[in-house]
Amino acid sequence: MLHSLYVIYSRHHDPRHNLALEEYLMQTVKPGQCILYLWQNQRTVVIGRNQHAENECRIQALEADGGYLVRRLSGGGAVYHDLGNVNFTFLVTKEDYDVGRQTEVILRAVQKVGLRAEKNGRNDLTVEGQKFSGHAYYKTGQQCYHHGTIMVDVDMAPLEKYLNVSPLKLQAKGVKSVRSRVTNLRKYLPDLAIPELNQALVEAFQEVYGLPASELQYEDLDQTAIAEGQARFSAPAWIYGDCRPLAVSREARFDWGILRLDHSREDGRIAEAALWSDGLEGDFLSRVPGLLRGCPLEEKALREKLLSDPDSTQEAVEGILSLLLT
Repeated sequence: MLHSLYVIYSRHHDPRHNLALEEYLMQTVKPGQCILYLWQNQRTVVIGRNQHAENECRIQALEADGGYLVRRLSGGGAVYHDLGNVNFTFLVTKEDYDVGRQTEVILRAVQKVGLRAEKNGRNDLTVEGQKFSGHAYYKTGQQCYHHGTIMVDVDMAPLEKYLNVSPLKLQAKGVKSVRSRVTNLRKYLPDLAIPELNQALVEAFQEVYGLPASELQYEDLDQTAIAEGQARFSAPAWIYGDCRPLAVSREARFDWGILRLDHSREDGRIAEAALWSDGLEGDFLSRVPGLLRGCPLEEKALREKLLSDPDSTQEAVEGILSLLLT
């Protein structure tokens, strides 16, 4: 049962630092605690755990403008951040993890500043049918987080300049561009300031959980651990991953996300595999290539291998099998 709420604000706009601080908070949150972490990135494209960097982002254009490409721990799709966007993260242990309650904090905060928002789909919040907030989730052992964006006054032009959005996704959403399906809260509240939204978030956090929140002091955190995390999030091997071409490449969109699966075959088995996806099942999808490697290319063997993973889902397994066996 929760007994302590904490709030912390990042002092940096470097996404590598902010992702490292998020990871540190997740690793150190204790049972009975919930931390609300509020942070902003400057000119950044953040890709999901299992996405192909070059497929999702026009990297040269982003870097030419002084921007950052980073990869987060959670699954989901690529997003653009600038200082018109507020990022939030709820960090708790598994026993206190409650997506519905956490989402209610965001909905109530937006209501406090004067707008009615709704949950739409698995991980989007909308105002008048337009998305202003996308969410993603991560769990490791007993530690969990739920994070997302709140678009207050984001410059929309870079969304099309830097992001490569799959035609499969646009077709499924019934729109021509990513820009056409998202909105800023300032469209409806021209005077909304980010400090006002942050205050509303803290007030809603306390109201939903029925507890007072204390502010965590940045100076009390382990700066060495955060610096080590920043180095990991800055490493090219983490950001770009292994993009070697393989003999067979197939891609499809499912209700749970887009999946691209590349593989090579040898003596009736899968020799190598690579997977890219915006699905939210980040940990399971990241382990799929290792599960497939060396497995006979037969439905029963493949299904058993994939379902042996404790984080597997039936819908994701069926999607993977459809790309391998058709």
